[in-house]
Amino acid sequence: MNFLEERIVKDGVVKAGNILKVDSFLNHQMDMRLFRQMGEEFKRRFADKPINKILTIEASGIGIACVAAECFDVPVVFAKKSQSVNIDGDVYVSEVESFTHKRVNRVIVSKKFLGPEDHILIIDDFLANGCALQGLISIVDQAGGTVEGIGIAIEKGFQPGGAKIREMGYPLESLAIVESMDDATGTVVFRPQP
Repeated sequence: MNFLEERIVKDGVVKAGNILKVDSFLNHQMDMRLFRQMGEEFKRRFADKPINKILTIEASGIGIACVAAECFDVPVVFAKKSQSVNIDGDVYVSEVESFTHKRVNRVIVSKKFLGPEDHILIIDDFLANGCALQGLISIVDQAGGTVEGIGIAIEKGFQPGGAKIREMGYPLESLAIVESMDDATGTVVFRPQP
């Protein structure tokens, strides 16, 4: 069992509806030592890629992406879920359905922050149905950039997102892949990883 799987077993809570609550260390309160371990592991797994930028989506992916970006010594760009007066000029736009919030968001990235010269590592906290990743891939495609890899903290292996993204040919690395969860017992079973 790796460091993230151990933490999920220790502090994660399984709830009805295939919800894994990890807000005490990952996506509400953030354990920065754990984030550093995740960033270093993403750096190790994607060391052979010419990554010059990390892309994520607000909000829960930002913390992990920032720490990973420190390990890669590159900037982070995050897709915003709403346009604000602070975003001026042209933008890339994609629609993303949220598994957690059960709604569709229009996500945007300013064109001045992504372009054809960019080699992107996409980072996010969870992968369930793959909608957020498909939206971010679409934004990189619109920019003419290259998706060099995708790093996920927790993948729900029993949902179709990981298989979809891998079938599309993208290098996808998940630090913990949940094979099954039982809200009655609170148990989580992980897929063995190499």
